[in-house]
Amino acid sequence: MLTPQQQYNKIIDTLKTLNPDLTAKQIGLVTKAYDFAMAAHHGQKRLSGEDYIMHPLATALLLAQMHVDCTTVAAGLLHDVPEDTVVSLDQIKEEFGPEIAVIVEGITKLGTVKYRGIERYAENLRKMFVAMAKDIRTIVIKFCDRIHNLQTLQHQPPVKAMRTAKETLEIYAPIAHRLGMYEIKNQLEDLAFPYVYPQENAWLQSLIKDSLKNKSRVIEVAKKTLAKELEKNNIKYINISSRVKSCFSLYLKLLTHDKNIERIYDLIAMRLIVQDIRDCYATLGIIHSLWTPLKGRIKDYIAQPKPNKYQSLHTNVMTESGEIIEIQIRTQEMHDYAEYGIAAHWHYAEQKSGTVPDKDKLWINKLALWQKEIADSAQYLDDLQKVKLDFFQNRIFVFTPKGDVIDLPEEATPIDFAYHIHTVVGNQCVGARINNEQAALDTPLKSGDLVDIMTNSSRIWPNPDWIKIAKTSIARDKIRSSLRKKRKSFLNILNPFRDKE
Repeated sequence: MLTPQQQYNKIIDTLKTLNPDLTAKQIGLVTKAYDFAMAAHHGQKRLSGEDYIMHPLATALLLAQMHVDCTTVAAGLLHDVPEDTVVSLDQIKEEFGPEIAVIVEGITKLGTVKYRGIERYAENLRKMFVAMAKDIRTIVIKFCDRIHNLQTLQHQPPVKAMRTAKETLEIYAPIAHRLGMYEIKNQLEDLAFPYVYPQENAWLQSLIKDSLKNKSRVIEVAKKTLAKELEKNNIKYINISSRVKSCFSLYLKLLTHDKNIERIYDLIAMRLIVQDIRDCYATLGIIHSLWTPLKGRIKDYIAQPKPNKYQSLHTNVMTESGEIIEIQIRTQEMHDYAEYGIAAHWHYAEQKSGTVPDKDKLWINKLALWQKEIADSAQYLDDLQKVKLDFFQNRIFVFTPKGDVIDLPEEATPIDFAYHIHTVVGNQCVGARINNEQAALDTPLKSGDLVDIMTNSSRIWPNPDWIKIAKTSIARDKIRSSLRKKRKSFLNILNPFRDKE
């Protein structure tokens, strides 16, 4: 097992390898975050018995491997500090500035959303993930945080382990897929799969054992044959590798193929990374001269990228032995996009422009683009692609004390919040606390606020002045309706006395 210092060194080595042009200032930011997190988590242990600092270090290493910037890695190191130590978010802001503080705050807020079943939780996360769209790095760090928690899930109580694994399959993995982060998606799914479907996982492992051995031999022979042919044609390739289909993806595919593994042609796929697009097509021609391509099994995602910008050439061919294999051809940039999605976009944008692009505009624009382009509405969180951009730009997302998320228009007040929860809560409102501090009922709410409405059960009717405070038609309508009922009730009380007159 590595020591914290060794793990930190590994992070720095990874950053320098992937981006040799990093400055001393950028590396210094990561070092400062490491030292700060080490001090904050001093003496803390995880359920596994290891030092707590190993978790943020593992998270930061995953981030570094994704080609993210040093600011993101630093935020990854600090992501649990406000929640699990005595250090406040204000102290982080003072030490590291508002950019990192906003990211860390977003991660803390995401952690307060409670899992209460797929439908309710999906809606909550949809709102929160878009609310945090002002810096998508929050979500990327959350993915890496979840991966390491899954890797150590055996130390959790069975009930909590099942809940964590289930929400990973139902929520986190589909969102990673939406972002084009296939490597992250596969890791999330394969780590969670054995906990949610233990019997199915055991069956799958026994099923693929023999098939993998045979397919691996075929792929290795094909790799050597293709390498020689590429060299003969003066095509320089960066890498020829093979990848095994992720277990959960394979399981889902088997369900649509009568559980017949012989019908799964991409159990192991050969992957070629070449220097440019021209070499991609030249390589495809060479492959088809070596082996017989299957009709209808050639896909050009370079000319026609997938909605999440995935690009690659796919072909299925039959080898001399009669085995069918899938081969994928792409450039290095296409490969990084395929593995890490939008995180890779930052890396290449930074290399080309010399600066990291505006995260707000980049993410918001891409969200709008995906909403228009993604056509498959059958997948989880399909409402994410349907929602209009201006809706989210003009709305805020605030927490209830139980961790639910309420969406309201900008400038909404605690009165709007109270009536959004229930008419009775609104009518009985006697005060509000925002982020654990007493606040006036006309205080404008902001995204991420924790709002607690104080009520008095002896109070029945609203204050007429609240109509001026409320910003939503729902709240105003409920207030007016309650006031009409109050007037009617009052008249009913007076009527017997009038009759006597």
